[in-house]
Amino acid sequence: MKLRRRTFLGAGVTAVATGSLISCARGTAEWRFFTAAEARTVDAICDHLIPADQDPGAKQAGVVNYIDIQLTKAFRRHRAAYRKGLAGVDTASRAKFSKAFADLSPEQQREVLSVVEQDSKAFFDLILTHTRQGFYGDPRHGGNRRMASWKMLGLPFPQVRGRQHYDEPKAG
Repeated sequence: MKLRRRTFLGAGVTAVATGSLISCARGTAEWRFFTAAEARTVDAICDHLIPADQDPGAKQAGVVNYIDIQLTKAFRRHRAAYRKGLAGVDTASRAKFSKAFADLSPEQQREVLSVVEQDSKAFFDLILTHTRQGFYGDPRHGGNRRMASWKMLGLPFPQVRGRQHYDEPKAG
């Protein structure tokens, strides 16, 4: 069977176009590491760790987004801990209340988190640390949406690294 030049070129163009579409579709996924259910669980946990009051909490500051992004970068070594820890949170939730953690009332979620804190201390400490980093860190890393914690603390923004010591008034 003889392959014609036009058929060959058409197949190449089709392959390139299909590859581009697949690549673009992957970029529209909401989460990089988490499944949708895991992201809901992380968001609910973070909301308990830094709740909103008169100021935004972890949920409003997009901490789940920060953790998700960092699990594909700097936190890669913690991926297994998150998969196991989140599965444990959901298992504890279903065992106690027959519902996924994110579907529980705030009081029920607190009960489950108390169990998790005691039974899975390493995971609890890990997600607590990452929640704090996502809430107080630089927004360019995916958390602290609209500089929520910086505004709450009265910090000047946008932060310009290495410049603040020049802006200090001189004693004299």
